[in-house]
Amino acid sequence: MLTKSPKGTRDILPSEIHKWQYLENEIAKVCDNFGYKEIRIPVFEHTELFQRGVGDTTDIVQKEMYTFLDKGDRSITLRPEGTAGVVRSYIEHGMASLPQPVKLYYNITAYRYENVQKGRYREFHQFGVEAFGAKGPSIDVEIIAMINVLLNRLGIEDIELNINSIGCKKCRSDYNTKLKEYLKPNLQKLCKTCEDRFERNPLRIIDCKEEKCKEITKEAPALVDNLCEECYEHLEGLKKGLENLGIKYNIDKNIVRGLDYYTKTVFEFVSKNIGSQGTVCGGGRYDGLVEVCGGPSTPGIGFAIGLERLLMVMENQGIEFPNSRGTHIFIATIGEKAQNYAQRLVYNLRKEGLNAETDLMGKSVKAQMKYANKLGACFSIVLGDNEIDTNKAFLKNMDTGEEKEINLDTVIDRLKNIETESIITVTNV
Repeated sequence: MLTKSPKGTRDILPSEIHKWQYLENEIAKVCDNFGYKEIRIPVFEHTELFQRGVGDTTDIVQKEMYTFLDKGDRSITLRPEGTAGVVRSYIEHGMASLPQPVKLYYNITAYRYENVQKGRYREFHQFGVEAFGAKGPSIDVEIIAMINVLLNRLGIEDIELNINSIGCKKCRSDYNTKLKEYLKPNLQKLCKTCEDRFERNPLRIIDCKEEKCKEITKEAPALVDNLCEECYEHLEGLKKGLENLGIKYNIDKNIVRGLDYYTKTVFEFVSKNIGSQGTVCGGGRYDGLVEVCGGPSTPGIGFAIGLERLLMVMENQGIEFPNSRGTHIFIATIGEKAQNYAQRLVYNLRKEGLNAETDLMGKSVKAQMKYANKLGACFSIVLGDNEIDTNKAFLKNMDTGEEKEINLDTVIDRLKNIETESIITVTNV
């Protein structure tokens, strides 16, 4: 057990970390383009935050949270998602007094005790965006446009945008009455969880993944057909805004999302490349969430993307990831005098921002050069007593095999002047 990671977790190894770094950098660029600033929130929060914010009728709260008592007998929960923690921070730090809208993004690990499957882990990575203070559909359009830009920039194809509206408290209350009338004859056929939801939150039944419940609800009345005038106009504004930007969409009446805090707009970006569990990104409005969590009445909207699933889509589509920069130069050595010199030279190269390596294992020169090849070194130098005494050595281009005699005190300047983008091709092994 000591040498195996817990079920539902995984290590991200050096051989694949460049994919994550590339994705995280692209996310940060897009967020900056759209004016969203990064926020970092705690890994754990008071359990009540998720009970009130996420909703105690959701699968997350009922089945999936990692909750424990700390040494002060306080109930603490590892964050199962990011929105509730960001809302808590918005309230705690008085962000309502900032110029509105307040636009934030985060890149976090989150934790849910659920069945492990392809692209789904118990510890997972989530990129999310939250915007507070804007009431109209324009911010909905911006949020969706942001995702569209990111997916396009990453080169992802075959993604569909599905949108829906689940209304506000007023039209949802009227809808719940109709839905309960429809479901009542089949109440005993629903799963136990949905039986409990029938009185407390019947809309959640539409989101159930149990086949028998899906069969019962497939002909249920749709909330989008029962919207009040305000919610209807908001949805129409969203549709016109997307059409104005040339962003294609489908109306999917079955999207209700799995969290209690959503109102009006809900949406999903779905990939055709990862099977039945194809949702890459989901989000929507939560105009009452800040108030529920103890803050002022504040409209809000956000989305979240699971990075594991996004990477899986990219890999399935054969998208190439730029590799991280490898070793500029490897200094091979013969003898103790050369080792001491090489350590100083490598230290100075690194101070100048160059990736330099030397032998740390006492290998033969032949073994050192093999190691340099495995590192993907662009250049190499072999140092012995003669090279140090004459202050001259041969700089070898590891790709072409070409060698050029140089003064050792010019190594740093020579490497700094090389246009690495056009001359050096790096391949990590």
